[in-house]
Amino acid sequence: MLWVKAFHIVFVASWFAGLFYLPRIFVNLAMENDATARQRLLLMARKLYRFMTLLAAPALGFGLWLWLVGYGVGQGPGSRWIYLKALLVLLLIGYNHACGSLLKKFEMGTNRRSHVFYRWFNEVPVLILVAVVILVVVKPF
Repeated sequence: MLWVKAFHIVFVASWFAGLFYLPRIFVNLAMENDATARQRLLLMARKLYRFMTLLAAPALGFGLWLWLVGYGVGQGPGSRWIYLKALLVLLLIGYNHACGSLLKKFEMGTNRRSHVFYRWFNEVPVLILVAVVILVVVKPF
């Protein structure tokens, strides 16, 4: 199980790298007026979105594997933290999907949001990561 846990952590960290960086590209896209620079940023965003979505699959798969075998969950009332973690993972999946939707708007030229929105949007995965790490390490519930 330690191998599964190790690969889960590696793929989660890799997925989060994309979740942190893609919205930063959106900040730059929202501020960019030069067509050549926009095309370069869109290409970067497309490739990163595809890559981070592929990384999410093994992260989720290894996490589900750990959950199904009960690794690290424990028994009794103290194991409720895992359900809150699962809810946060569902939010991350939604966030990943939202990134794809926003990317499509940039590609179609229909983005109406400012760079300030994307700066705030960029903070969402940070907050979720902090909450998940606290849940996994401290297991407060």
